[in-house]
Amino acid sequence: MISAIISAIVVGAIIGALGRLVVRGRQNISMIATILIGIVAAMVGTFIARALGVGDTNGIDWIKLAIQVALAAVGVSLYAGTRTRTRTRTRTGAGTRV
Repeated sequence: MISAIISAIVVGAIIGALGRLVVRGRQNISMIATILIGIVAAMVGTFIARALGVGDTNGIDWIKLAIQVALAAVGVSLYAGTRTRTRTRTRTGAGTRV
């Protein structure tokens, strides 16, 4: 049980980090959010790959990995998009409003 949790965290961190690398620009999200997005993307990507019949192949499952990273990139983009703040300049230009 504990090894499955540790594996999910490690795989989630790797998939989430790869997803962040795919997305252009800077994402202002925490490492915990990246890991959680990666875990969800890995689980959903595995389900989709198995549904397509490419979940278990000999060697490295490149198609499954690509699906997982793509889902993580979408997840990072969506999460980062909801976390951004619109900053506007005041009339004097001295500060920002949030």
